This record gives sequence, structure tokens and C-alpha cells, in this order.
Amino acid sequence: MIACKVNGTSRRLNVHPMKRVLDVLREDLGLTGTKEGCGEGECGACTVRIDGVPVNSCLVPAAHLDGVSVETIEGLGANGKLHPLQDAFVVEGGAQCGICTPGMIMAALQLPRGASTVDIQAALAGNLCRCTGYEAIYRSVKKGARGR
Repeated sequence: MIACKVNGTSRRLNVHPMKRVLDVLREDLGLTGTKEGCGEGECGACTVRIDGVPVNSCLVPAAHLDGVSVETIEGLGANGKLHPLQDAFVVEGGAQCGICTPGMIMAALQLPRGASTVDIQAALAGNLCRCTGYEAIYRSVKKGARGR
């Protein structure tokens, strides 16, 4: 049995310890906001935060969840409102097909208010988007960071 917190809620998971965190979130907990892009840790689409650190959930076995806190895209909004980063992606057109968007937002959460474009590029370096030239994503992150 694996005990952890997911989006602030205590959970006890009866899953195989080598099952990927990505699959636990999507299949066992119904949190389908986290997307699988490559399944090899190369694209960042499956980024979640474990104890505040962005990780590729497709590479992390469920055994690593014991005693930690996991934050997914579903855990960001509050009281029916989007998190400022989520809202900025809508307003600035940073989301296109939507596969990379949750991972981009989860990776961007670590950025401080007023982060430069270079800081944003570094924070999102492990997250790939196949739809865009990234400018709308960078604008979205800048706007969202200001709104926090």
C-alpha cells in the first residue's frame, strides 16, 4: 500500500510499485489532465510536481510516491477558477492541441514573478510542443507569472 497526497488529498494506493506514476494518475485516480506524449521522458507532456519538483511522471515508478505530495494540473485551480497560469494560456493562445499544455504549466510553476524569457526558456527546456513556435507559450507564462 502506497500512502501519499495527490492535489492535497490523502490517498492510499493499492497499485504495483513499478507502475508508472502517469498510469496511476490517469487509470487509478481518473486524473486525465496529465498527458502521455512520448513515454520516454523526452517531451515533458506528463510533467507533474512531486514535493514541489517538476518530474516526468512516465519515468517515475509508483513506489516513489510513498510519503510524498503530488500536484497535477487538476490541483491548480480553486473554487471553480483557473490558476493564473492556466488562464494566461487561454488568453494568450499558449494552448493549441493541448497535449503539452499541462506539462508546460506544471513546469512553469517554479518560475518567480517577473521571470525573463531566458528563465522561461530554461524552465521549459524539457517540454516540447509540436504545434507552435513557442512565442505564445512564453507570453502565456510571462502573463501567468505576473498574475500570481
